[in-house]
Amino acid sequence: MSSPSTVERQGAFTRFLAPVVLLAAMWIIQFIDAILPLSFTGFGIRSWDLSGLVGIVLGPLLHANWAHLIANTGPLLVLGCLVAIEGAGRFWKVTAISALIGGAGTWLFNPPGTLTVGASVLVFGYFGYVVLRVLSPRRLAHRVLYAVIALLVIGLYGGAMLS
Repeated sequence: MSSPSTVERQGAFTRFLAPVVLLAAMWIIQFIDAILPLSFTGFGIRSWDLSGLVGIVLGPLLHANWAHLIANTGPLLVLGCLVAIEGAGRFWKVTAISALIGGAGTWLFNPPGTLTVGASVLVFGYFGYVVLRVLSPRRLAHRVLYAVIALLVIGLYGGAMLS
């Protein structure tokens, strides 16, 4: 039988494994994209093109180049882990909702034919989730903690998120 601290550590490991797995998939895809003679970027979101709707699912996993992936890695890992604190299931739900809503918005509001790739849609979705947690009906201490985290994220990544 496991001690409570072992169970808690295993739970934390499982929770934080989810964003690490997602990020690892992005790095593996970028590596394969770099060594193959063709590019996966064409599978991103192509605005106003019905065939580009598949990019809503695939686009967040794809990046234009290594610099693009590296720029998304830190914010995605930090914010993804903040979402994953509430469980791996919550993380995957927030990821799916962020990809669908953000991807649909990208497809609809970008100029026709624009090709968009990258995990920024997830980063903004995770940030939005953290901000919404400030307004949740939880204890004041939880809401204050999420507010402090949101302000720290703005301070650390605000410029990167807006560029």
